[in-house]
Amino acid sequence: MQRYFVNHRANDGSFIIDGDDHHHIVKVMRMQTGDHIICVDKDGKQAECQLAEISDERVVADVVQWKEENSELPISVTIASGLPKGDKLEWIIQKGTELGAHQFIPFSAARSVVKWDDKKASKKIDRWQRIAKEAAEQSHRTMVPEIVSPMSFTAMLEKSKDFGHKIAAYEEEAREGETSNFSSVLQNMHQGDSLLIVFGPEGGLADEEVKKLQSYGFILCGLGPRILRTETAPLYTLAAISYQFELLR
Repeated sequence: MQRYFVNHRANDGSFIIDGDDHHHIVKVMRMQTGDHIICVDKDGKQAECQLAEISDERVVADVVQWKEENSELPISVTIASGLPKGDKLEWIIQKGTELGAHQFIPFSAARSVVKWDDKKASKKIDRWQRIAKEAAEQSHRTMVPEIVSPMSFTAMLEKSKDFGHKIAAYEEEAREGETSNFSSVLQNMHQGDSLLIVFGPEGGLADEEVKKLQSYGFILCGLGPRILRTETAPLYTLAAISYQFELLR
C-alpha cells in the first residue's frame, strides 16, 4: 500500500493531498476513488485511508482506521557528514533514511573537496529533503528526517552541545585496533536518547578537527578492522545501532 506524508487535514478529519503527491497518485499510480493508501500526519500518526475524491488540484482521503505500528529507532540518531564529492551525500541520505536516521547535518570539513555554494543552496536542500521523503515513504517510516543546511565545522561543534551522546568515526582508531568505544556508547544509551555521529569526507578528519572534537566531548571510535568509505561508514553504524536496539531486544 502506497504511503504519503500529509500535512493538510479537512475539518472532518480527511487528508488533503496536493502537489507532487497528488501527481504521483493520479498520474503515476493511476489510482481511482475507492483505492486505499497510508497517510502519515505531521505528528507521525498513520492511518489507512480510502480515496474519496480526486480532482485536478487535490485528492481527498477518508480515514478507514488508525494504525499503531512504530518503525522508528528507539534512539534519535543524527548523521553529520563532511561534504563528500559527487552524489555521495544523496546516497547517505537515501540509505540512511531507510536505516532509521533522524537527522542529517552536512558540514564543510578541512579535507572536503566540494565547496558549498550558497547560491545553489535552496535547490540542493530541497532535492535532499525530497530524497529523504521518498526514502521514508518506501521504508514505512513515520517521520521524514530533517536535512539541516550545510554548516561550518565550528558551527557543527556548537550544535553538538544539543546531543546527549557524541562519537566521531576516526580511521586512525581503526588502524590501531580500537573496537570497544562504539559498542560502549550504545550500551550506555537508553530509549529516547540522542546520538550525534561525525564522519569525515573522503580524506578523513584532519588532526586539528579531531582535537577539537575531543575537546567538545566526542568519543573517537573505530568501526572494525576495515577502513570504510565516507558513504559506507554511516550506513554501517546505523545497521549496528538497529541490531543493538531492535534485533537484540
